[in-house]
Amino acid sequence: MWGWGWRPYVPVAQRQASAARQMARRLGKGVTPEPVTIQGGQISRTFWGQAWCRHLESFSDFSNRLPRGRTYVRNGSVCHLRIDTGKIDALVSGSELYTVAIRVKALPGKLWTDIKRHCAGQIASLLDLLKGRLSDGVMAVVTHRQRGLFPQPGEITMQCSCPDWAVMCKHVAAVLYGVGARLDQAPDLLFALRGVDHEELVQAEVTAVPTGKGTGRRLRAGTLEEIFGIELAPVAEAAPSPGRRSAAGSRRMARQARPAGVDRVPSARRREAGTPEPRRKAGPKTPRRSVRAKPPSPDSSRKNRE
Repeated sequence: MWGWGWRPYVPVAQRQASAARQMARRLGKGVTPEPVTIQGGQISRTFWGQAWCRHLESFSDFSNRLPRGRTYVRNGSVCHLRIDTGKIDALVSGSELYTVAIRVKALPGKLWTDIKRHCAGQIASLLDLLKGRLSDGVMAVVTHRQRGLFPQPGEITMQCSCPDWAVMCKHVAAVLYGVGARLDQAPDLLFALRGVDHEELVQAEVTAVPTGKGTGRRLRAGTLEEIFGIELAPVAEAAPSPGRRSAAGSRRMARQARPAGVDRVPSARRREAGTPEPRRKAGPKTPRRSVRAKPPSPDSSRKNRE
């Protein structure tokens, strides 16, 4: 038994040799090792790998164990790391070869829909997406601390076969950093881990109704019915204005406005048929002017006497 329950320190070269022997035995069981190899002191060099590492370091829950994990991943202790949908399986060399299992919840559907909506029409190609050639707006959306693509601490479940009682031991931390290094080589694994299809970000299109003045576009009735799920009534033909109504149009409207049951027989034919004339509405009476008789002229009186 070791003092204070800690195992004696094993040099890196000795750990790597021991891990190589154990990995060779596991190869006989059909396990193909996928080691994490770090070139130089920088763990990740691409947009997606660096964004993953920054996201991990932004949470205080992980701050105590991450530094030891960086040391382990740099010296090649992560002998095997495989990323699948919702899970990360790894083998880490320590005092012995430890098994690490990390489970990540799938990205919520509503959150994925919001990400696609905000990125719609802003990603030129799939290559630009995987290479991280994105606009500042798209980068801000996909790397958002709460509503981006990267998982929250509460969405991650971690297990390690080492005797350390901590939830995140140095072996788990080394594997999490190893994920950042692996995203340098295959950034699409991030989308696979969260259970979404990265091609949907490129294929997403903007569906918007033009508003405001000066757009120069008008929507057809069928388009409005499809967008809003309504049925539009046929538009009635506008009546001509009174000032521009023709004489023929006035007569036509007068005939259409005549009450039902009133015939169109002239007055003379009504009298012959004994049909009474329709009473006319009495209007205001015009006062009659009195006409005075002119006095006879003198010439006319003289003629009468003669």
